Amino acid sequence: QVQLVESGGGLVQAGGSLRLSCAASGGTFSSYAMGWFRQAPGKTGREHEFVAGITWNGGLTNYADSVKGRFTISRDNAKNTVYLQMSALKPADTAVYYCAARSGYPLLSANGLLYNYWGQGTQVTVSS
Repeated sequence: QVQLVESGGGLVQAGGSLRLSCAASGGTFSSYAMGWFRQAPGKTGREHEFVAGITWNGGLTNYADSVKGRFTISRDNAKNTVYLQMSALKPADTAVYYCAARSGYPLLSANGLLYNYWGQGTQVTVSS
């Protein structure tokens, strides 16, 4: 069983930057692919919008088109932590951001249903 705890959210002006962290415990972190997802205000249901993903060793990453070139996902397996560096933030990026972990194939996936473990989320608010 893997526990995930996000941190680093907050209020930032449009054009600003934030770095989210997700600390993992209770499992072999280096064996999991990781992803960041988000859920915008007013959205309900279990489906979260994919933001970025990274393979177990950090060798491959993928991004949603809406964040490509602005966000960077990375991981430090020695610290059991995955990061999401967000820059050039827009009000449309306002959401609760979740990290998630999965094992198995495919090595990268934007499908939240394939992720086994989820954090509790951290709020990111971008003001205009």
